[in-house]
Amino acid sequence: MPGLCVWADRPSGFMRFKIDRIISIATLIASLVAIFLVLKKPAPVGRPQSPAAIAANAESFDRKMETLEAAQQRRPIASVATPVEPANGGNDGVSDGALAAADTQPHAEPAAVSGAPQKTEVHINSDEIGAVLAQALGSVGGGPAASSSLSPDSNVGSGEPVIKDQHVSFDGDVVHGQFLTEIAGKDVWVTVSGHLGSKDGYATFDPTEFKVGDLSVPVSLVNPALQKKLAEQRDRMKLPDYVGDVKVQDGQMVVQQK
Repeated sequence: MPGLCVWADRPSGFMRFKIDRIISIATLIASLVAIFLVLKKPAPVGRPQSPAAIAANAESFDRKMETLEAAQQRRPIASVATPVEPANGGNDGVSDGALAAADTQPHAEPAAVSGAPQKTEVHINSDEIGAVLAQALGSVGGGPAASSSLSPDSNVGSGEPVIKDQHVSFDGDVVHGQFLTEIAGKDVWVTVSGHLGSKDGYATFDPTEFKVGDLSVPVSLVNPALQKKLAEQRDRMKLPDYVGDVKVQDGQMVVQQK
């Protein structure tokens, strides 16, 4: 009977072996797919620019920001109009009945404020933003090799991942950023999308999508770490003194004076 018990145990052991083997193979395939998706270059969110286009678009960006700063410097202060009493006692030849009738007509608020001036705003397209980023990251040469100009003393900061290439685009009220960096010795594209805004003089960013290569990562897993990083680098998020608001609207970044 011991031999019978041995043979009786073989089917269940064999099935366990098959299930374990299937799980191992499935895990391996899933890992390979994940690695493939991570290393795969995703569809570009923007278009590359030539060095000449980068220079022209960066200059256009600078001109727009200078226009905004100049508008803030010459912005007039709303004045209060002081009523002037007529020399002839107040009626100036107009009958009391006419004045009474005039008082019953619809009218605007008393001209205490001479009308608040419209705030100047500039509209910046994705090519202009991309050009400024390219110059800031030292990738004006148009490729990953140009990132060698980055150093621990550069504005990107010590210990930060090196950005080798980037693309930016606007879609409605969403900004898409795509950055080529190095992860575990491999070049990987990281794509992040979200809403740009401002609060208390600082820029804010709320992500709506995050991808590593072609692999989507739940925003709920990324956002806490991202917001913590932004809080640690709060000084970099500070808006210029002459900027009051920034947002993405109708496929452009709208920057309004303070």
